[in-house]
Amino acid sequence: MSVDAATVKRIGRLARIRIEEDEVVGYQSELNAILGFVEQLAEVDVSGVEPMTSVTPMTLRRRDDVISDGGYADKIVSNAPLSEDNFFMVPKVVE
Repeated sequence: MSVDAATVKRIGRLARIRIEEDEVVGYQSELNAILGFVEQLAEVDVSGVEPMTSVTPMTLRRRDDVISDGGYADKIVSNAPLSEDNFFMVPKVVE
């Protein structure tokens, strides 16, 4: 896959990055190099390789799934500009 100048400009616009006209060629070659590397990865034979979440074997720590009210509502609303009875107070929006 090859990226042309129009695609570079479109990617820049979508990413909200200003790309000057003299920078387009540089970004174009960098994006083509990245896509070439990704195409090389597609050629690697990974059959028989199990998916993993880490390079070192580990088990995920788990906690009991217990339903609670949290018990610390006062800490949650402590930084709110306005609160009453552990509820956030906001100005009326709908008339």
